[in-house]
Amino acid sequence: MHQKTTTASMTFFWGKNRSSSSSDNLDSYILDLVWVFLLSMLVECLSHTRLISSAGFNDVAAGLLQTLMYGARIGVAYLVMLAVMSFNVGALIAAVAGYSVGFLVFGSRVFRKPETAMYGKPTDLPPLSC
Repeated sequence: MHQKTTTASMTFFWGKNRSSSSSDNLDSYILDLVWVFLLSMLVECLSHTRLISSAGFNDVAAGLLQTLMYGARIGVAYLVMLAVMSFNVGALIAAVAGYSVGFLVFGSRVFRKPETAMYGKPTDLPPLSC
């Protein structure tokens, strides 16, 4: 009785084939990369949003909304992390590109008025840190 032992490869690979998917076609792979890109952009959007300060919330409602936004941001960030942990180079590139484009759109001065530039007003959520 010989048991086969399988080991997971801890190296990055390039390609549409992945063991966790039931279908390994190119359309599914591209859709996965688009989702990773959009999810990482959503993390940046939530990280730089200012919904609470612009609306007239009392402290309890503002705290509950801030907690809900924080939980959503962390949950989405973990989903992106799990996609990158698939060790697929395409998923890594999609995540980095999504975070970068998200920062360009939501966090940099490119699309903001000078009076609301980055660090001019605090955002609703604390910055992500490792």
